[in-house]
Order: sequence, then structure tokens, then C-alpha cells
Amino acid sequence: MASKGDLTKERILSEAALLFQKKGFGATSINNLLSATGIKKGSLYFHFPGKEEIGLAVLERDKERSIRFMNSNLVGATPEECLTHYFAAVYRKHEKSKFIGGCLFGNTALEMSDSNESYTRFVERMFAEWIARLEEVITAAQEAGQVRDDLEANMLAHHVVSTIEGGIMLARLKKDGRPLSLCLDSLKKLFSCETKTC
Repeated sequence: MASKGDLTKERILSEAALLFQKKGFGATSINNLLSATGIKKGSLYFHFPGKEEIGLAVLERDKERSIRFMNSNLVGATPEECLTHYFAAVYRKHEKSKFIGGCLFGNTALEMSDSNESYTRFVERMFAEWIARLEEVITAAQEAGQVRDDLEANMLAHHVVSTIEGGIMLARLKKDGRPLSLCLDSLKKLFSCETKTC
């Protein structure tokens, strides 16, 4: 059973994640966090030294969830099926949120890459893990003759991440899933052996 302190810390992280995703790190103040959580300033500072540490803890928490999401959805009878299942899961995830908030890691990259090295390094590592995991599946699909093999798996993995992030951003901008759906459909066509004889 979680302690009162653990529950307080989780409430801080949950509310901070919502604020950071919608408002950004820079626009979110300590007062915003206090108002959202309903806790006193002393309690917040007991758990975290400051806003940057809260932000890094939020990113770590979301990273663990994102990796679980990726691994639980990159599944199927074949590597190609794993990719198809994963693309569909990405769409469903953002459809469930009504395309509000976007991707915390993409948001952070855009907002903080020129101003905060700690956040930048964290997000770089997250994207590197995402790309590496996709590369494993794409390599297996290429070896099985299920997707095109004239482009390197690493190149395709980078393209998948960039395309998904762009689709998420445009879907968030329009509050409409069509841009993300189009991006995911383009990936399926790019990977198809019909595009290039396998």
C-alpha cells in the first residue's frame, strides 16, 4: 500500500504532466502546480527541489510508460504485423486524448532544446531508445522479406519517428486525427514491398 508521501508525489507528477503537456515547461509556474495539486508549497518542495526536477521526474515517468506502450503494441505473428499493430495503437492513443497535448517528448524537444541541456539530453536518449527498438523490428521484417530492404533499417526507423511526431503535431494543431492518419498510412506504403520488389 502506497504511503501518504508516495501518493502526494504521484499527485504532483500527474498534475505537472498535464500542465507541462498543455502549457509547456516555461509557461507553467510553481503557483500553477500548487493550484492544480491543492498542496502547500512546503510539501511540494519536500518532494522536489524545484520545477526543473519536477519536469525531469515527469519525463522519466512518461518515458517508462512510453516504453511499456511501445513494447506492448509492437506485437504480432510477424514483424510486419508488429509494425502495423503499433501504428494503429499510436493513432488510438491520440484519438483517445482528442488530439490534445501532443507528445510530451516532441513538445519538450521543441521548447527546451535551445535552453535546457538536462531536458535536451533526456529527450535525446528517449528518442534514441525509440529508434533502436523500431530498428530491431524493421530489421527482422526485412530479413523475413516482409518490408522493403533497399533502405537501411536505421534510416527507416528514424523516418518512422519523425513522421509520427510530425503527424501528432499537426493533429494537435487541428484537433483532428486526419493528419496523423495520413502520416501513418504513408509509412505503411513506404514499407510495402510493392513500393520496391523485396
